[in-house]
Amino acid sequence: MIAVFRLRAPARARLHALRELYRRFFGENTPEARGRRLLSEWLSEEQRAQFAQHRHFDVIGCDSGKRYRIHYGTAANVHEIDDAGNATMGWCFVPSGFLVPGDVMLAQKIALETDEKGALALANRFPPATHSEHFYRRPF
Repeated sequence: MIAVFRLRAPARARLHALRELYRRFFGENTPEARGRRLLSEWLSEEQRAQFAQHRHFDVIGCDSGKRYRIHYGTAANVHEIDDAGNATMGWCFVPSGFLVPGDVMLAQKIALETDEKGALALANRFPPATHSEHFYRRPF
């Protein structure tokens, strides 16, 4: 009976370690996690720090030089901002297909930085939301 007990403890430890490995592997390899990781690779150091702290990052439009803030999300998450960082106009444009937020945000970043006029020509405009509406968005 003692020999069986000695075998069970290491087996339990190995099983626990294996479960933890699977949990970490699948947690870090979900589509959403992969999308955030790809987005992070494309962000500048400043944008990456801004995104980590605030769940948004700023980009400069290639045609007008205007600043846009891209919030975590898949739609109605781009805001034109003034020098004080206040939203002046909202823009909704997304790539085709069902994509996770990180992939959508990366497409929006690239579109504004390489073809701002084309992106905004396709976008729907909307009045900017109040600060409290952004405060209550679902965390990731």
